Amino acid sequence: MQAARTIIMFKRINIVPRWLIFCIDLIVCGFSLTLSYLLSYNFDASLIDINELSRNTLIFLGINCIVFFNVKTYAGIVRYTSAQDSFRILFSISVSNLFFILCNLFLLSFNREPIISNVVVVITGLCSFVLLITYRVLVKYFFMYIKNLKLDKRRVIIYGVGETGVATKRNLDSDPSVNMSVVAFVDNDPRKRGKVVDGIKIYHTDELENLIKLEKIEDLILTPQYISTQRKNSIVDLCLDNNVKVLNVPPLKTWVNGSFKINQIKNVKIEDLLEREAIELEDHILISEIKGKRVLVTGAAGSIGSEIVRQLTKFDPQLIILNDIAESALHEIQLELQDNNLFDNFIAFIGDVKNRARMDYLFETFKPHYVYHAAAYKHVPMMENNPSEAICTNVGGTRNIADLSVKHNVEKFVMVSTDKAVRPTNVMGASKRISEMYVQSYSNHIEKHNLTAQNGSFLKTKFITTRFGNVLGSNGSVIPRFKAQIQKGGPITVTHPDITRYFMTIPEACRLVLEAGTLGNGGEIFIFDMGKSVKIVELAKKMIRLSGLIPNQDIKIEFTGLRPGEKLYEELLNDLENTLPTHHHKIMVAKVMVYNFDEVHTQVDELLQVACQYRDTEVVKQMKQLVPDFISNNSVYQELDQKIAI
Repeated sequence: MQAARTIIMFKRINIVPRWLIFCIDLIVCGFSLTLSYLLSYNFDASLIDINELSRNTLIFLGINCIVFFNVKTYAGIVRYTSAQDSFRILFSISVSNLFFILCNLFLLSFNREPIISNVVVVITGLCSFVLLITYRVLVKYFFMYIKNLKLDKRRVIIYGVGETGVATKRNLDSDPSVNMSVVAFVDNDPRKRGKVVDGIKIYHTDELENLIKLEKIEDLILTPQYISTQRKNSIVDLCLDNNVKVLNVPPLKTWVNGSFKINQIKNVKIEDLLEREAIELEDHILISEIKGKRVLVTGAAGSIGSEIVRQLTKFDPQLIILNDIAESALHEIQLELQDNNLFDNFIAFIGDVKNRARMDYLFETFKPHYVYHAAAYKHVPMMENNPSEAICTNVGGTRNIADLSVKHNVEKFVMVSTDKAVRPTNVMGASKRISEMYVQSYSNHIEKHNLTAQNGSFLKTKFITTRFGNVLGSNGSVIPRFKAQIQKGGPITVTHPDITRYFMTIPEACRLVLEAGTLGNGGEIFIFDMGKSVKIVELAKKMIRLSGLIPNQDIKIEFTGLRPGEKLYEELLNDLENTLPTHHHKIMVAKVMVYNFDEVHTQVDELLQVACQYRDTEVVKQMKQLVPDFISNNSVYQELDQKIAI
């Protein structure tokens, strides 16, 4: 109780006024001068001339008054004294003492007695500096001691003993609103084991589990700016198994004026744990390809399209044409480019890829060299209920952009596809597979027949496809949905206990798209090592635990059954396909069956005619004829598969 009363009393102490600190500093300096006289006379006060001491004290205080006022040594908050304050005090003392030494030299040159002996000046400077720093540090540690009297403080380990880790510890100590006590540092560097920083011992990562149990740790703060995803996952799993909350220090680029606030320390996000080692690619190839070119990005307001635009700005294109039908979202990416000064030579062009006349006007006006086609409907259950729209946009829109790319002699057409196009079980995946078939057969047709344009020149458009899995944080993805459900108190809804998915980051996915544009010679489908698939129910449990809650106790997990068209796992290749390596070990080319373009063109025409009449069942029936391995799952269109089987 007494400790609690002490804490409350000191919480009421306001910051001391600046004028009071200024006066205390002057008193300390006056005391230092007197102490210097005593030291110089071996503490024999009878030898000191009181008149001389009084006069010199007034002069000394006057000089220090001017220096302190200009350097503002009094401006800092004493309880938060830092190294910067120490340097400011050292500079002030040095300036005032240097003034006296220069005055003494001047007087001695005219055979006059010095104002104060140089010995006294030096001793005064040393005493002043030591005492000014000492009283500040004592006040600082006094308040830290009072802060640490809290009986309910949380015991914390800081992982990482770099600059960020030490800064985190000092911020926690100096902030009276933080209810944390740093118990230990942990680092992977064996050279640091057993050493001490700010009175806190450093342990090796191998000792972390024992340390958590012995010290009853409640929180662990990750501070390294660069830590492998595998190591981060192992640390987080260990902490979660021991009911330790894991926090993360923000990246250096988000620090304000080189420092961060304690309230910037946040819970570790699930995205941090799903990230994989980035695929490092050579920028000079992309620069040589894109620099000075006009680039069209369809679906530029979407998750993938907008990131493609952001990455394109780094490679100095002549013009970026941002095409999308979503007005508000397109306006947002336009404002982002303007406000962040990412790029100033772009055009926001509203238009639907289904509208061939509008797209023809776009190509005729801007004459793009490269096309990145990201515009598509992608939500599986919605497309299962609207197959005609899926075909009109995903297939019809792709055909329009592909045909116009050839007509206007575009150099490269890069299409964004999906792993759901492999052995599709839903309308969305099948529509993307048909789009793949169209552009791939078109590319083969151009190359095989050496087709020429109306002006007599050979057609040169190269068609490239990229195929990848789910991206973290994209519109409508599972992670934002789980976050929203946790914030509401649950339940989290998972479709099936065994469902798995591949995950990758949006920047990584878009970098693959750009790389495909440089690697592709036409007709390829690029895929890459997606790593291990993630079980969605385990993902949900980890997100709940990272929020400091207990799965199925604080937040329930409910299984709702597979949605229409949804399958348990995604694939990047089917059994009839194989891959060829590229110059990068994580990027491969899928070898898939190439179809006859004339046949595909005719079938796509017929499919689009039916889709324009919104005859959904007939649309899906024709899709199954075009894509024989399209077998519906958990869908009303399963009956079509049964009829075909019979």
